[in-house]
Formats: sequence, structure tokens, C-alpha cells
Amino acid sequence: MSLLRLPFHLSFALNKLYMELKEILKSEKHTIVDVRKKEEYQLGHIKESINIPFEELPNRISELQNLPKPIVLCCENGRTSRKAHIYLSQNGLTNTYNGGSWLELNYFKV
Repeated sequence: MSLLRLPFHLSFALNKLYMELKEILKSEKHTIVDVRKKEEYQLGHIKESINIPFEELPNRISELQNLPKPIVLCCENGRTSRKAHIYLSQNGLTNTYNGGSWLELNYFKV
């Protein structure tokens, strides 16, 4: 079985993003927003995160604009948080990061 090898530029970019995310999570000024449905969030989440389900983002943009930046988005596996990151970026919130899975993000915080 062979391991998937990313081209150098992609590997470098992912490593850079990982290091940025780690620094953000160490800082005191950031907000973690979990974009999963309320039921999923209630089953487990990062202690200091807030829950704003993806479907509610359009109605809560002004609330997000008032949160401490940067905003790190998370979900179950990273797909919905990626969509949320793109949506928010297209709507003027440029200081957001896709943190991926809430379980992996929780690991970074340790």
C-alpha cells in the first residue's frame, strides 16, 4: 500500500495553515464557532465554542461581526466548516479559518 503524497506546495501550505491555527488557538483573542446542528453540538463540543448552525449563518452575520477575531470554524469533519468559511468570506468576514473537525481542533487546544 502506498501513502498519498501531496505536491510540495500543497504540503507546505497545509503545514503553514496548521501552524497559524495553532498560534491562533494559543492566543486569548479568538472565537471558535461550531457550525453543526444544535443536536450534534449538544452531544459533544469544544468547551469554549459557541454554536451557530450553518443554516443560521445568513441571519447571524451581524452577531459574528461582533465576536472577537479571528473566528475559527469547526464541524464534524471539516466539510460544513469549509462551506461556512467560504460563505462568510464572500459576505465580508475575512478573518475566519476552517478549523475542520471539532475533535481534531480540540486536540490542538491541549
